Amino acid sequence: MSLAAASASASPSALFPSPTTAARRRFLHHLLAAPPRPPSLRRCSPYHWMAQFWTEGSLEKNNALVEYLKQYGAVTTDQVAEVMETIDRALFVPKGFTPYIDSPMPIGYNATISAPHMHATCLELLKDRLQPGMHALDVGSGSGYLTACFAMMVGPEGRAVGIEHIPELVVASTENVERSAAAPLLKDGSLSFHVSDGRLGWPDAAPYDAIHVGAAAPEIPQPLLEQLKPGGRMVIPVGTYSQDLQVIDKNTDGSTSVRNDASVRYVPLTSRSAQLQDQ
Repeated sequence: MSLAAASASASPSALFPSPTTAARRRFLHHLLAAPPRPPSLRRCSPYHWMAQFWTEGSLEKNNALVEYLKQYGAVTTDQVAEVMETIDRALFVPKGFTPYIDSPMPIGYNATISAPHMHATCLELLKDRLQPGMHALDVGSGSGYLTACFAMMVGPEGRAVGIEHIPELVVASTENVERSAAAPLLKDGSLSFHVSDGRLGWPDAAPYDAIHVGAAAPEIPQPLLEQLKPGGRMVIPVGTYSQDLQVIDKNTDGSTSVRNDASVRYVPLTSRSAQLQDQ
């Protein structure tokens, strides 16, 4: 599907010198481990100003956020840049919060919308399995943002499914998408949200080329492995207190290969009653 990509209002290179690839990766891996509040950085470092801008201010425009994510290596391909520019994050963040800072935001019911750099990371990891006509599953779809991105990438000939066990969030995510560029895909049925236990997946649209899990599981749920297509990829945070973002590729013979991409911190993948216990 063709995506409209608007240019940013300010050039990042005009504000910050270009860091080395190694420096970018060190900076981003720090953000993955503790996205909301980076530690104090030396004021002579360009990262000091970037951290201040992301955590204390607003980028004001969705496209500017994407440009900064590109500058610091979270967004590395046009495919991901275009979809993140097309799906406006502000439509998926509750009123009263600043949508364009690189931080997770609460969306109610002890759930969050992930930080933009985590959305970018997962889209980059899954992009080759989000081609037109492919099937994608978003477990713990929450605000609906990433499911909408998946739908735009697989197009009307594909299928994007969001699973969320909080009915109120399914209603809210549907309303969010209805205001976004992905609204036609929701109307034609290629994008859908369902109330269900995400640990069980959604067999009706399986097998999936791409599966994303937006909450940390103590171990990889077997139903999700079974619903992953040979040649497909799953991205899932695994662990309790210490968590790793794992990338699972299913081989053509049904076996799987697993690698850790980064240390992360997600809310737990659990039952509806457990999630609402401390509400």
